[in-house]
Amino acid sequence: MRIDLHTHSTASDGTDTPAELVRGAAAAGLDVIALTDHDTVGGHAEARAALPAGLTLVTGAELSCRLDGVSLHMLAYLFDPEEPEFARERELVRDDRVPRARGMVAKLRELGVPVTWEQVARIAGDGAVGRPHIATALVDLGVIDSVSDAFTSEWLAGDGRAYVEKHELDPFDAIRLVKAAGGVTVFAHPLAVKRGSCVPESAIAALAAAGLDGIEVDHMDHEEPTRARLRGLAADLGLLTTGSSDYHGSRKTCRLGEYTTDPEIYGEIVRRATGAFPVPGTGG
Repeated sequence: MRIDLHTHSTASDGTDTPAELVRGAAAAGLDVIALTDHDTVGGHAEARAALPAGLTLVTGAELSCRLDGVSLHMLAYLFDPEEPEFARERELVRDDRVPRARGMVAKLRELGVPVTWEQVARIAGDGAVGRPHIATALVDLGVIDSVSDAFTSEWLAGDGRAYVEKHELDPFDAIRLVKAAGGVTVFAHPLAVKRGSCVPESAIAALAAAGLDGIEVDHMDHEEPTRARLRGLAADLGLLTTGSSDYHGSRKTCRLGEYTTDPEIYGEIVRRATGAFPVPGTGG
């Protein structure tokens, strides 16, 4: 089995619609794909309806969190999307995205970049607006060469000149909320230093003690020595290890299925979940 547990669609900051995403996953030879848009489950219904025969959909979300001033992302799988407290928290995070993005546009304009909110909103469409949409606008304007070039201290990184903080969950609260909704939690790309500051290993240990299920090890932003270090840490802490593409369509260079998760690990994630179940494709 080929299993990719971290992808994005136009429901957040990917460039493929949910339907295009699942069709692309089948064409790439995947057996299982998780749709984990940022702080939203808005793409799940379309993905289900278009799911090709032979492909299984794992419903999920990537949650925006912050611990001691450091941003981090928590992948949540197979939770009940209607659980009230968790649904409210996701809504709070989503509602903050527009004023935050407007604030970054304003900062960029102060820096002399002729970007407009209308341009960013058009790029985001119906998705949850975020930094990749602003980065795309900068590419379109010729300010930078690629989306990844925006995530530096010069522009939109956590210490960037145009960065604006947003409402983010405490990761311990995120674990509690996901568990209460019957879901499973995996810390996304925990040592992706090229993205900015990362939490220390002591924080990962504390999250494990609080109920974290796993860590994403095989990821494009982890070099091989980092992956080995994370595998050792996971073994010490009793955490599951996953591999994923973090696919965003044309907005990033990674391919669907570029990194995958071991079938036994996937089986354990499914076994632990009680809020939802994987959806088998019937050729929709």
